[in-house]
Amino acid sequence: MIDVGDVQRRLLTFALVAAFAVFGCSKRGAPGGAGAKPNVPRLRLALIPKGTTHEFWKSVHAGAVKASRELDVDLVWKGPLKEDDLKSQIDLMQSFVAQKVSGIALAPLNDKALVSSVNAAARAGSPVVIFDSALSGGNVVSFVATDNRAAGALAATRIAELLGGPGKLVVLRYQEGSASTHEREEGFLAGVKTHPGLEVVSDNQYGGPTTESAFAASERLLLAQNAAGGGVSAVFTPNESTTFGMLLALEKAKLTGKIHFVGFDISDKLAKAVRAGEIDALVLQKPFKMGELTVHALVDHLRGKAVEARTDTGAELLDRKNMNQPAIQELVKPDLAKWLNE
Repeated sequence: MIDVGDVQRRLLTFALVAAFAVFGCSKRGAPGGAGAKPNVPRLRLALIPKGTTHEFWKSVHAGAVKASRELDVDLVWKGPLKEDDLKSQIDLMQSFVAQKVSGIALAPLNDKALVSSVNAAARAGSPVVIFDSALSGGNVVSFVATDNRAAGALAATRIAELLGGPGKLVVLRYQEGSASTHEREEGFLAGVKTHPGLEVVSDNQYGGPTTESAFAASERLLLAQNAAGGGVSAVFTPNESTTFGMLLALEKAKLTGKIHFVGFDISDKLAKAVRAGEIDALVLQKPFKMGELTVHALVDHLRGKAVEARTDTGAELLDRKNMNQPAIQELVKPDLAKWLNE
């Protein structure tokens, strides 16, 4: 005869063992359990440069890609083709906010016009790091850029050394609203004042966002100041496009090597001009490093780490004497292909 009580006791024991096994497994393997990794969404970052054609921005992009791979985050790089397309930057900000990206890094084309877009992104849960060029206000996490005033002053010191005495200087500015180049221009002008005998004969002309516009502005400026007749001793230009535009104008006027020239940023053509003695020196930023540190700042903030409000990425002066040094060559020819598949 079957003992009903014994069967019931065995079934109860089996049920208790099974329940314990299920409970134990769920404790070990379920999301949020003691040994489980938290279910954190993968970070997706958007980086919006001022433009995408200049070598400077390609180097920033490469540095950003390097950091994104090291930190295991997704990266979207998208910006205007031309560095005067403010509407494109505003549209990109709105688009990335609508996509609910984890965070945005922006190099603003205008120091005031992007403030409302940045604030809207922050309110929507996409914090913003500003890089390269400052923003006048706004809810930003951090600012990663060259100390542009110091870099401009560096150029002024070199021109004073080249002239060794009195001289007439011209500055071809970049474009209004660009905080980074404005700071370089003002740093240069402040530096000139510390060297008696140097006179700035023109500092109110703008080259614009392209080599073509800078070339046309340079031609007008050199003609207006009678550069061919000795009216200009030296020139300063604050970015890649103005530097190349001025170089073309000096070449056309057969004034290269006769007028001292200190520019800003680097490309193969500008490096060649330094070797040839057509440009005396170039102030080099560290765009690869800027891209790296920008991504690190944004990811650190998103992962709850403290972030510096301002990071100076540094600058160096390149000339014929030091351009073959390894540290300078890393700035002149960064390994973009490794990161951008170019």
